Amino acid sequence: MGIELASLSKSYDGQNWTLKNINVQIKSGEFFTIVGPSGCGKSTLLRMIAGLISISDGTLKIDDQDVTNLPPQERSLSMVFQNYALFPFLDVKSNVAFGLKARKMPAAQLEQRVAHALELVGLSELKARKPRELSGGQRQRVALARAIASDTKICLMDEPLSNLDAQLRSKMRSEIRELQQNLGITLIYVTHDQVEAMTMADRIMVLHAHEVQQIGTPSEIYQHPANSFVAQFFGTPRMNLLSVHYSTKNQRHLQVDPLLDYVLPMDIEEGDYFVGVRPNALEIHATAQASNAAIKNIEYLGTQSIIHALLDNQEEVRITTAQNNTFSLGERIQIRATAAYFVFDNTGRAIFFNKGDGEDGRTNYKQTVTNAL
Repeated sequence: MGIELASLSKSYDGQNWTLKNINVQIKSGEFFTIVGPSGCGKSTLLRMIAGLISISDGTLKIDDQDVTNLPPQERSLSMVFQNYALFPFLDVKSNVAFGLKARKMPAAQLEQRVAHALELVGLSELKARKPRELSGGQRQRVALARAIASDTKICLMDEPLSNLDAQLRSKMRSEIRELQQNLGITLIYVTHDQVEAMTMADRIMVLHAHEVQQIGTPSEIYQHPANSFVAQFFGTPRMNLLSVHYSTKNQRHLQVDPLLDYVLPMDIEEGDYFVGVRPNALEIHATAQASNAAIKNIEYLGTQSIIHALLDNQEEVRITTAQNNTFSLGERIQIRATAAYFVFDNTGRAIFFNKGDGEDGRTNYKQTVTNAL
């Protein structure tokens, strides 16, 4: 079942918009993730789709049917919350069966549905336990089983993994993705975690400042960010944004400092810009005679290190290096540019990128970003 959001907006006071002009078509069977920082409106949007929050303006369609004003129980969807929402006095089986009993489903069919759902999430042997006897991951599986047992074709998930530790989150990401594919359901997943969005989603909607910033596949979002916010939100460590001023006398050079220089393949208008550089697209030369930065912090991650440095012009940068590089705090280094970079105007809008292989990404970039919005 597909979902269409047409100019969906929400205001609680009629003047200030919590969400404004949300437009997207979510395909049947798609894993669609809504991502953004805290307070951007992503949970509000999910609850508007569920019918838990009223829609101030716009239209919501499910399977081509206008459900804008329908109550939650008539929207044929299930929801998994951040806090699991389990009844502590009921065992696992009864928690999964609760909604089906409320719908007065025949006993034989109910038993079959519950047994199948528990088997899918690997909890058949724990069906007699109470929630307090389960781990956080097992409780999350109970919530998933309850959604599966409802047999709805659309499932909404509101940051379901945020209460789990990092290792368990990684495991549950794979399990949820696998379940979604096996069941063929349409899944709308809200998270503030860009890693969850990138590793799980077919497509991603990025929300910020109450509006959609970009919609696209994980690859499109990462390689063709529509603006500097999207560019910095995706990628760990995040992209460096370095301020530069360009004039025609620069002769197609964007110069951050005398040693950190980017060559443009074409002329751009005079003005202030930001050069966006991924941390893996900068090089450190510790033995060079001239230096332009000092190391302020080093994060050792095993396979690589993240070097935090301060350029002499007071711009802070992050650089990733191979694990066999040894640096020390306060050490003077030379930071050089590689060919891969993005250019954003002074409002943050992406205008150009260079992939580092000699190709001009300007035309394709604009077309890709236009298609994604």
